Amino acid sequence: MILLEQVIRMEADKIFEAIEVAKTTGKIKKGTNEVTKAIERGNAKLVAYAKDAQPPEITMHLPLLCKEKGVPCFEVPTKEELGAAAGLEVATVSVAIIKEGESKTLIKTITGD
Repeated sequence: MILLEQVIRMEADKIFEAIEVAKTTGKIKKGTNEVTKAIERGNAKLVAYAKDAQPPEITMHLPLLCKEKGVPCFEVPTKEELGAAAGLEVATVSVAIIKEGESKTLIKTITGD
């Protein structure tokens, strides 16, 4: 039996992979302010935010805004992993893919489209 944590980890790994590929072949935005702007402007194709963001209020608006704009939004376990996937040496609490590049099919797999 696959545990819920394993399913969450597998999904998070796919999201990290999509971010890494989009960073290399497309374009991403990092940080809550940049991600919020990308969503509001209709540029975001996928948004990921860290579960361990402190205080949690800094990312609380992202899922609601994404739902309003029809953007797939996912929670990932840690800001350190999210920062690493985005190619940063520091943690980040949110990332938006704005140009998919070669991650387009990976994003479709994640979102189920």
